[in-house]
Amino acid sequence: MATEKKIIEIKPITRIEGHGKVTLHLDEQGNVSQAHFNVIQLRGFEKFCEGRVFWEMPLITERACGICPVSHHLAAAKACDAILGVELPPTARMLRELMHMAQFVQSHALHFFHLASPDLLFGMDSNPATRNVIGLIEANPELAVKAVWLRSFGQSIIETLGTKKIHPNFAIPGGVNHALPTEARDKFLKQVDEAIAIYRTGLDIIKSFQSREKKLMDDFASFPSAYMGLVDPQGNLELYDGRLRLVDAKGLTLEDQVPSDNYLSIIEERVEDWSYMKFPYYKKMGYPGGIYRVGPLARLNVAKGITTPLAGKEFREFKSLGNGGMVEGSLYFHYARLIEGLYATERVKELLQKEGICSTEIRAVSSRYNEQGVGVLEAPRGTLFHHFWVDRSGTIRKANIIVATQNNNLAMNRAIYQVAREYVKADKLTEGMLNRVEVAIRCYDPCLSCATHALGQMPLSIQLIGSSGQVLDEIPKR
Repeated sequence: MATEKKIIEIKPITRIEGHGKVTLHLDEQGNVSQAHFNVIQLRGFEKFCEGRVFWEMPLITERACGICPVSHHLAAAKACDAILGVELPPTARMLRELMHMAQFVQSHALHFFHLASPDLLFGMDSNPATRNVIGLIEANPELAVKAVWLRSFGQSIIETLGTKKIHPNFAIPGGVNHALPTEARDKFLKQVDEAIAIYRTGLDIIKSFQSREKKLMDDFASFPSAYMGLVDPQGNLELYDGRLRLVDAKGLTLEDQVPSDNYLSIIEERVEDWSYMKFPYYKKMGYPGGIYRVGPLARLNVAKGITTPLAGKEFREFKSLGNGGMVEGSLYFHYARLIEGLYATERVKELLQKEGICSTEIRAVSSRYNEQGVGVLEAPRGTLFHHFWVDRSGTIRKANIIVATQNNNLAMNRAIYQVAREYVKADKLTEGMLNRVEVAIRCYDPCLSCATHALGQMPLSIQLIGSSGQVLDEIPKR
């Protein structure tokens, strides 16, 4: 007898950005044998760049997303700098990093306080009607107000530099297009200590949760993988400049101080017929064995230190959780995210206090074009690559953009498999089971519009598929 096809849908998806579908495949005993995170948006943004002149890229590529446009804006600008073969004036370099740090401040605040914390504070099986930012406001209005202010602080810096909070107009090939007013610098210096204090409050929350739920933090979506991120010459966390480091699951260095323009020596991409999102992997380990993770957890696993005092102290405490090895549990992304937010806020203060931050020497010029340029930085979600090839007129012949969510594609699929294998044991799903799959994905803070370069709403459907291929169950998400 044919089984009626049923689809589990979450519409709209809560607390991630983009279109996606999860399929859980069961074996004959009713256990999960495979789990796929299907990204069903059409990828095509790289092709749109062809035929445009390279100096348009900082403004064009940031339109791939309304969540992390600053990261695309600055990565594209760095690639354009390389095409021109110029070194930025010190003030332009500082101002770009200031905008970049402000993006981390606001993005990490948004993710932890508004998107992730309801699962931790209310529980994964709690009523979905209150397991959201509205429930957080009702439960702790003071914290909610602080979280909104913290995000606003970061966005105000972006708006001051780039004239808009979203899709800024600031970085240009060879520098930036206007200076930081002294009155704006003074205003932000008066506010930054409050921002630092709020991030410390967030760290108190996640550390308290970790002490109560250590087993959950250690075991949830926990698996061995390699990790990749940028570091400075001393191996410290670096978010704007730096070189690539890749370490294995035991912390042994696989690659170190790899120049950004040599990224293709360590990374290759693969496609699968069930997803529009590509699968990058460490080429020396092959596919799919070359799985690696990027983003906050990966960056702290890769780094040897953090240079700011408060975040540096938190970093050392965090590293002790690995007992000399890697911190593997996916929920630790949230802990690492808050340490990075604290670092970024401290770094904002350091930059604002630097001599020359308000100088008007903000642009370098060049009359030659190199045939290609690569821009790499750490976006809030992980390592971001922009690579442009140009002809003699500066027109783009080819573009390659690898975003953080793509870098984490293999890891996200592994994470949902780990969670589904543990919690989904029959052909009937509960809301709590379903939410745990979402929580595993949410740890990585995926941005699917960035990863596939498409626009639209945010639906996710989840299918539970039996051993003979039939879809077994559906559950409404409210």
